[in-house]
Amino acid sequence: MAAQACTQGVDTGFVALGYAKVAVLGVVQGVTELLPISSTAHMRVVPALLGWPDPGSAFSAAMQLAALGAVLAYFWPDVRNLVFGATSALVRRDFADHDFKMALYIVLATVPIVIGGVFLKDTLNACGSPLRGLDVIGIACIVMAVLLAVAELAARHTRTYEQVTLRDAMIVGLAQVGALIPGVSRSGSTLTAALFLGFKREEAARFSFLLGLPAIAAAGFKELWELKKIGLSAEGWSVLGVGLAVAAVSAFIAIYGLMRVMERFSSWPFVFYRAAMGGLLLMLVYQGVMR
Repeated sequence: MAAQACTQGVDTGFVALGYAKVAVLGVVQGVTELLPISSTAHMRVVPALLGWPDPGSAFSAAMQLAALGAVLAYFWPDVRNLVFGATSALVRRDFADHDFKMALYIVLATVPIVIGGVFLKDTLNACGSPLRGLDVIGIACIVMAVLLAVAELAARHTRTYEQVTLRDAMIVGLAQVGALIPGVSRSGSTLTAALFLGFKREEAARFSFLLGLPAIAAAGFKELWELKKIGLSAEGWSVLGVGLAVAAVSAFIAIYGLMRVMERFSSWPFVFYRAAMGGLLLMLVYQGVMR
């Protein structure tokens, strides 16, 4: 496997991959970022299986901007109501307004992952971070598969987005902190928490995506700033741009598919997929096939 690229402490392995390979990973990132199966896990596993170098945590974080665009496009009516409705309520001093309360809840629920990200930033962003180990990802996949399965069995599936309380938002916000560990999945952890709270499957997904918008935006733009600070080359920016463009299209298709699955079926397909992926990954790691 090729050596890992490191520039001033920032993992920039994606530049060496080139346009074609990054386009492939863009599809992988776009599809898996918004599904509860962990995009970070796939961004480690797929290159490892193909014998490519790890594209790095900087690439994974920056590519979240593609997911941001897809969520904004798909849930634009909700986002528009939150922004303009909350602003209007603030001007009117109508603090009981639903849009104002939801916007406030989302801001407060983002605080835990911000704090967690600050404390773990040196470990998360380090070249060769132990948290990006394939064994760690395999274990995380299995643990989340079990939790999602329990949530499906225990959930009442009765509550709607309009019934969200501050307590709900903070619980889902705390669950979102787990997404800092590769293999957990931001959408997976928040969706699981929302199901435990009794929300309908499609409402849980809607709540999960809207609550995650600030965290996704912050992670993506922060990583762009870090890449700018280290003086990423013009080639590096163009490679990243290709990945973002491909991932944005893939992410929109993925979110459309996820909402159809959650509306008509359940999250069991993702439970089985995560369990199988985690088990296979651990087997390959401990047999020395992957490292």
